[in-house]
Amino acid sequence: MKIHNPFRTALIATLGVGLGVLLIGSVDALSTILLYVGTALFLALGLDPLVSWLERRKLPRWAAVLVTILGVLALFSGVVLIVLPVLIDQISQLFVQVTTIVNRGTAIDDLKAWLTEAFPQLQVDVVFTSFEEWLTQNVTQISGSIGQGLLTVGWAVLGGLAGAFIVLILTIYFTAAIPSLKGSVYQLVPSSKRERFIDLAEQISDSVGYYVIGQVTMGVINGVLSMIFLSIISAPFPAVLAVIAFFFSLIPLVGTLTGSTLIVLLCLVPGLGSPTTALVAAIYYLVYMQVEAYFLSPRVMSRAVSVPGAVVVIAALSGGALLGLLGALIAIPVAASVLIIYRQVLIPRMNEL
Repeated sequence: MKIHNPFRTALIATLGVGLGVLLIGSVDALSTILLYVGTALFLALGLDPLVSWLERRKLPRWAAVLVTILGVLALFSGVVLIVLPVLIDQISQLFVQVTTIVNRGTAIDDLKAWLTEAFPQLQVDVVFTSFEEWLTQNVTQISGSIGQGLLTVGWAVLGGLAGAFIVLILTIYFTAAIPSLKGSVYQLVPSSKRERFIDLAEQISDSVGYYVIGQVTMGVINGVLSMIFLSIISAPFPAVLAVIAFFFSLIPLVGTLTGSTLIVLLCLVPGLGSPTTALVAAIYYLVYMQVEAYFLSPRVMSRAVSVPGAVVVIAALSGGALLGLLGALIAIPVAASVLIIYRQVLIPRMNEL
């Protein structure tokens, strides 16, 4: 191909590259805002089945949205008011026990004795001597890192609270505006294909909504059952551990396993739990995970699109790598949406060829 004006061609290419860099930089600068919008839209789609159910009971859209939002806020506030005092009390007890152990001056000796009993082949004295030498050499650097870490955590907490408030406002707006948003998107599709597009879009949005509701339901079930069982076996701070079980259950695929492992390890901490308590908790969570996988999850998630196990693993890992925890949460419904398009659009077209 002959280039008649090299300067103009180079200028256009440079402007194109610059525009691409500018767009990438803009997306990176707006990543937090896009994350808030994506989270709010995801939650709004999760609330939409409840709003639709109320609309079928002859409530107008605005009243259904209002009842849904107020119900969710009331439920959340009730859980916080019930759990928070217990949580604060048990965290206070935890700090008191840890402080008592430290002030007693035998914490290191107790830990050494426990490690020697649990791992007879481990040279505990050599390990502790090496650790003390390393700690002495790096104490200044560690102190500075701890101070900087505490400051970072403080800012992260404030940023998280502000982000949660923004997501709440956007969720209320999106929940109320979902029909108009859908209608605006549908108008961009040619009329000859609009009916089919609307059908697929409604299936995808319903699948996402039922997935969100199902995942929260699984978290509530795990949290409540954990609270009851851990209280029965006198595990340390059952309310704290139940909250851990609830939040980890929201993470698909590995959440329940990770939360259960963390709870068992906390039951094993010397001075707080005991090996017997940890063993009983481990047996309980092994049984619970089987019940969840083969009985609870199929029934709770029956209205969401089923996704093959290999696709779940790949989607969760990819989503987590791209967007962190939020990516892992939304990866499964996104994979389900892709499967709907694959099964109902791509396969029929390939069969027609």
